Amino acid sequence: MQKRPRQLRSAKGVVEWAVSRHPVDYLAAVRVMEARVERIASGDAPELVWLLEHPPIYTAGTSARASDLLEPDRFPVYQTGRGGKLTYHGPGQRVIYLMLDVRRRAGDVHAFVAALEDWIVATLAELGVDGETRPGRVGIWVRRPDKGAGVEEKIAALGLRVRKWVSLHGISLNVHPDIEHYAGIVPCGIAEHGVTSLAELGAPTLMEVVDNVLRAQFEQRFGPTRAASEPLEPAADAAAHGIVP
Repeated sequence: MQKRPRQLRSAKGVVEWAVSRHPVDYLAAVRVMEARVERIASGDAPELVWLLEHPPIYTAGTSARASDLLEPDRFPVYQTGRGGKLTYHGPGQRVIYLMLDVRRRAGDVHAFVAALEDWIVATLAELGVDGETRPGRVGIWVRRPDKGAGVEEKIAALGLRVRKWVSLHGISLNVHPDIEHYAGIVPCGIAEHGVTSLAELGAPTLMEVVDNVLRAQFEQRFGPTRAASEPLEPAADAAAHGIVP
């Protein structure tokens, strides 16, 4: 019997769904997230899911260890307030920033995280990939018997922060990134398991296809969405860094 989606619908209204078509600077994205979270918490803005890609970077969560940064000069490294350890972001990876009302939807952070994991597992299933969760290992994992008995690799990472009961940061799903870029870190502090992607598994890798499945599965669990404009237009992103066309 098919498992019914965990429902975390809110009576507050429709969630805005925004997609950035060009790589977004990490610090600029954080500024947008933090400002939006304040507006959501005060009731001045609707919840937002923001899909984007970043230029190649490493980000360190609140539990990150310096020893897990193997190549500190390879890419820019950003300290961040989200949970978790070191991870990589870059082209070909779908980053999903979630600005959602955790208290109204879930009542507690653990239920919220479980619903997010369920969402990504269902998305992967639609794309032909068997994703699984593991006790004590945050994120979504894929068995790789083709690489040996008991081999598992991470395909999606999850790192959240909650401020005034509104979430920020979120999920990264490996669609077709350069997996070799992970070599500069111990991903999520787990040395005994590697990382994989939809491309490595022979699944669909067209970002628009992945985004459509993400949205459909999200709506089954969290309620309706409506398309919104990019929170940070490419021109504004460039201007923020002193780049003049």
